[in-house]
Amino acid sequence: MKGRFMSLPGEFEKQSFVQMIFPHALSDWSPYLEEACRSFASIAEAVSRFEPCLIVCDDIERVRSYFPACNNLCFIQYQSDDTWARDCSGITVIEDGKPVILDFNFNGWGNKFEAARDNNMTASIKNIYGAEVKKVDFTLEGGAVESNGSGTLLTTSRCLQNKNRNPSLSSKQIESVLKKQFGLHTIHWLHNGYLAGDDTDSHIDTLARFIDKNTIMYLQCTDRSDEHFTALAEMQKELQAFKNENGKPYHLVPLPMTDAIYYENERLPATYANFLIVNGAVLVPTYNDRHDKEALEIFRENFPDREIIAIDCSVLIRQYGSLHCVTMQFPQNVILNSK
Repeated sequence: MKGRFMSLPGEFEKQSFVQMIFPHALSDWSPYLEEACRSFASIAEAVSRFEPCLIVCDDIERVRSYFPACNNLCFIQYQSDDTWARDCSGITVIEDGKPVILDFNFNGWGNKFEAARDNNMTASIKNIYGAEVKKVDFTLEGGAVESNGSGTLLTTSRCLQNKNRNPSLSSKQIESVLKKQFGLHTIHWLHNGYLAGDDTDSHIDTLARFIDKNTIMYLQCTDRSDEHFTALAEMQKELQAFKNENGKPYHLVPLPMTDAIYYENERLPATYANFLIVNGAVLVPTYNDRHDKEALEIFRENFPDREIIAIDCSVLIRQYGSLHCVTMQFPQNVILNSK
């Protein structure tokens, strides 16, 4: 029997649209709902300049009011628990040349939060996707995996080997599932690196990201007095030791840390690594921090053919996530079945 050819596209490849879930009064955004809605709207508006944005929301008319002059948006009504589209949306692979949306289990980042409605979202709205949706009995969040589009995955053991995700599976079994579902030949496991305030058990999209098949942007801490210094220095050593499919080291691009940012006396997981690549642009999270300008310049240097757009994510990190966490891209040939 002929084997399937599987691949997990890199985010830097051509996309069809980006999906978001809009804040609502029953979500954790309720204490500052209006601020959150404006923040999400700014992201959707930026995305819509380059490709369609699908917005999942509890009340279409309410959410439309945030976009009085914005086209290239599509709305679908669904009552979610929360708004972290990266982690509860389907992950699209290419199987024998056709897109297939894999609907993994989502358990609220290790049963930390209520997640039943978010777990059912993809199945409930599947008719809007012009692609097959396939349920996979494996717990996985989109923010936990980074693909270079050529059979290599970057992830963290702190998350994917955590017993709060797939407790009945060994590390080898977890690796086997990932390789099968994503058509991988290599998985790079990071055993170091974390962010204070993060409640995802160290998602890779807060720490290190592929920007092409051989280049990794990563978070670097140069302040020895910062609690992250040792862990991120060890993570850097791991990245330096990884080899690409040609046996050569990856080109590594360090991103600065912000100064410590607090809300209600708790340090927040602000990170420039939580950027979003779309067709023709990169949306970069900023935090009203003195390092914003430096970070944006690094993105301009490394994405010369894309527009660099700063997005203020100061509100988003109050709920311990940022720009990439609230979005999920779908690769080319996934059609939106909308009017």
